[in-house]
Formats: sequence, C-alpha cells, structure tokens
Amino acid sequence: MKILHFACLAGLLWLTGCATNGTPGTSGNGPFNNESSSGATNHNPVIPNGPLRPITAGQAAGSEVASLSTPADLWDRIRRGFAMPDLQHELVQDREQWYASRPDYMQRMTERSSKYLFHIVEELELRGMPTELALLPYIESAFNPQAVSSAKAAGMWQFMPATGNYFDLKQNAFRDDRRDVLASTRAALDYLQKLHRMFGDWHLALAAYNWGEGSVGRAIARNKKAGLGTRYTDLNMPAETRMYVPKLQAVKNIVANPDAFRTELPLIENHPYFQTVDITHDIDVALVAQLAGVREADFRALNPSFHRPTIFAAGTPQILLPWDNARVFQRNLEAKNQGQYASWTVWTVPTTMTVADASQRTGMGESDLRSLNNIPPRMLIKAGSALMVPRTTTTRQDVSAHLADNGQLAFTPEIVTRRTTVRAGKRDTVRSIAQRYRLSADNVADWNNVKAGAAFKAGQQVVVFLPVRMGKGPSAGRSTSRTADKKAPAPARKGGKPARKRR
Repeated sequence: MKILHFACLAGLLWLTGCATNGTPGTSGNGPFNNESSSGATNHNPVIPNGPLRPITAGQAAGSEVASLSTPADLWDRIRRGFAMPDLQHELVQDREQWYASRPDYMQRMTERSSKYLFHIVEELELRGMPTELALLPYIESAFNPQAVSSAKAAGMWQFMPATGNYFDLKQNAFRDDRRDVLASTRAALDYLQKLHRMFGDWHLALAAYNWGEGSVGRAIARNKKAGLGTRYTDLNMPAETRMYVPKLQAVKNIVANPDAFRTELPLIENHPYFQTVDITHDIDVALVAQLAGVREADFRALNPSFHRPTIFAAGTPQILLPWDNARVFQRNLEAKNQGQYASWTVWTVPTTMTVADASQRTGMGESDLRSLNNIPPRMLIKAGSALMVPRTTTTRQDVSAHLADNGQLAFTPEIVTRRTTVRAGKRDTVRSIAQRYRLSADNVADWNNVKAGAAFKAGQQVVVFLPVRMGKGPSAGRSTSRTADKKAPAPARKGGKPARKRR
C-alpha cells in the first residue's frame, strides 16, 4: 500500500509540474500558450482576482450573462437585445393605449413585418445596435415598403429623396432603392449609427432621424445658451418629433409584455424568411414569379423597389425570394432553354419628341407607352430619356449597367397656343412683331402670307399664335379674334396654315 501511495503522490507532483509549464507567460505548450511557430508574442488572458465563485440567480437573469438557450421565436430574440434606456413620459402611456385599443391594426402591422424582421434583427446584432430599432418601421411606415409620405419620403424606413441619394439609394426610371428591403435597411442603420455618434444618445439620434440632425443640433444649442437641459424631453420640437420616441417606446413595451396590454403578437419564427438569388440576365417579374412558384404580389412584397415589369440584371443582380421558393426558381431557371427571359428593354430618346412620335418610333400604342412609362398628359419627352419599350425577338443585348442605374425620364410641357390678331403700330415689320412676341420671323410671315422682310401698315391686323399664358398679358387686349386653343410650337407649312413644331 505504501508503494501505491508513493506512486500516486509522484503522479500528482508530475501533473502539477505540467500545469505549471502550461501557465501564461511560460514557454510550455499549455492551453493558454498562444506563441506560434513564427515566434509571436504570448497572449495573456484576463484572470479574475481571487478564487472563482458561482454566479447568483440574479446575475444569471441579468443582461451581463449571455443566455445559452435559443430564443423561442423572433420576438424573444428582439426582447433579449433591448439596450436603449426607457423613456418615462406621459406620452408613452398615451401611445400604449392607442396601439392596444387597435388590435386589428396591430395584427396587420405585425403580420406584414414578418417578412422583414429577421433580416433587420440580424443586421442590428451584427452591428451591435439595440434591437428596439427593428421596431422603428412600425412607427415610420407600419412596415409598408410602398408607403409614401406627403413630403415624398418612401419605403418602410421613409427616406427623403435627397437623403436616399446621400446613402446611395438609387432612384431612377426603373427602381427606387428607398423601397428595397436590403438597401434601405443598410442605409437606415448607417444613418442611425451616424446620428448616434453625433449626439451620443439614442433618443436624440431618433429625433434627428425624424427631424434632421441640423434641427436637433440647433435645438440643443438654443437650450445650452438658455441654460436649459439638452435631453430629448427638454428640447422644443415639432409635435411629430415630440411623439416619435414615445411611439417607439410604446411599441417596445407592448412587444416586451404583450399580455399586459391584451395584445397577441403573431408567431414569427426565428429563421430567415427570404434569401437572395443571383440573376445574370434581364428577366420579367412575371416570369420570376412563375418559375419560383409564387404570386407576383408576394414577389413584389419582397422586391418592392421595382416599378417596371422587367428586372435589369446589370442594375439589380440579386432578387429576394421566399426561402423555400429560391431553390425552386433556380432549378426551373436552369431548365428553361427556350424563349426569351425579358419582354422589355430600354430605348434612349434621341431628341425631344411627342408621345405620338415616340409611339411610331417604337411600334407601341400611344396609350400603352404612356401607361408603361407613367407619361403624364400634355408633355413632350425630353431628349436622353430612358423609355421602356418592347424587346424584339432579335434583341440579344441586355440593358447596360449605366442605363439600369442612371436611366431617367424627363418631360417638358407641350406649349398650348392660341390664334390671336394684334394691331401693327407705325413702322412695324414682320421682324419687329416676331421680336416683340418672341416668335420666329418666318412663322409670322407664313401666318400672314407675307415675306419675312415685309412691313405692316399702322393698324393692320397681324395673325400670331401666342402661348396661352402670354395671351393673358397686356398685348392680348389688342386682339380682335381668337380661335380654340392649339398645341404648338408650330412652324408653318407652305400655304400659310400653322403646323405643330416638335421641341
């Protein structure tokens, strides 16, 4: 037995020596030794002072300890990421009652969000941002990516056109990235991070998101000058901004404890709703939906930035599809080997022209051309505009990246003119009349069947075609006869009858 005792003691001493060699800062090969074969410096881990002690139940329930259990659903995951200070204000209670008293509205809003919330929460966690911000589209747009405000803010994050441009959200004739799920979320989180760095406070950052950083900065400066506080609740701000954070806090409180507000949140699974799919050539939205086995309305709900029937791969190389339908689409796309993928292409208008002229040039009905390209009435299409037109069976080339990213539609009003007669004064000529009314001398000569160098007698009636807005001026008082409005500008044809001029 003594021999066995000494053997155990010797083994224990040997193990103690191994542990000593493996401690940080030694040359041993223990688990804490990070010295590489290239001679890199050892990394010394942080060792707590004193002996290790088990944590208490209170510490385990606190935010300092990460839970190892998987969230039951996405709502649970959002709750675990709450990190913003709560706003204590009577307006919060007011908004809680408002939302809680409208269960149908809350149900529609939360069901709509189920397509997008997982992606937003993922992005917030990757950036280390509070997950309350995933609830912000409830306040901005009720999670409607097609929402447009009276101030022309668009998408579920409600970007104004100029702010969207600043954050590289393309807005052209074919798509509006302010509505794009991935692009607008990226831009919104970039903007919120920027605002938080500026103000160092999430409530002020949210106020600036709604009101503008310049407005919040000036409000803070005014309060500082007056010796007042500079917190969110201290600032003088518009009513919409005053209610902004209370609305978010109210939704946060309802999500945190729906039972307390007699609210039922729809189940949102803690997994992706959609995935990205690459496209390598222009393709119709209807064909994508068909190959993926989804309704076109469901496809557009995930890809709300497209406002034309064809997707141009050079500008949008990825689309979003429901998780289970993405593989279906890829398989069916690979199997498709007949026919073309896109029914439409882009034609750059070479010169300013009427819709009728563009219709003849493209072989498309005038009403269809107007409808497809949203051309308003009484407008000319300006040179350089990008029109969507039918793609012929012989077209092999897809729309270029430059057009897909930068194509715009621009219009100029068709000038409406009215036949007017004016009295010539002493020494008036064709050229002086033309100069007075900013007309072409050739046109004035043709309208009056005289030569361009002719002179008029004093009091002679001279026919001119004037824009309607000019016909209301002082010179109109001298007119003696008028006919129905005519569209111009109009160089005359031979024979003296006016013809329409294209601009």
